[in-house]
Amino acid sequence: MAFEITASCIGCNACKLVCPQKAITVGPKQYSILPHRCNECVGHHADPQCASICPVETAIVNAEGRALNPPGSLTGLPDERKVVALSKRRARL
Repeated sequence: MAFEITASCIGCNACKLVCPQKAITVGPKQYSILPHRCNECVGHHADPQCASICPVETAIVNAEGRALNPPGSLTGLPDERKVVALSKRRARL
C-alpha cells in the first residue's frame, strides 16, 4: 500500500510539500516515496495529496502500476493510444 513516483516526474517538489506522512524524498535521480511511510493519505485526506497536486500525468502510480493521474486526466486530451484505436476502428467502417 504505497505509491511510486515514475520517471515522468519533473521534480517540482509540490508532492513533497503536501505529503502528510513526509514519505517523499529526493533521490539522486528523481523523487521517490518511502513505502514504509506512505499510507496513501488514508485517514488524513479523501484523495492522495501527492496525486492531487502533481502537475504531471503518469508521474505517480499505485501498487498495481496504475497512474493516479492517467493520460488525459489533467490535460483533457485523449490518450494517444485510444485515438489511434478509434481511428483504426472508424477506418474499417
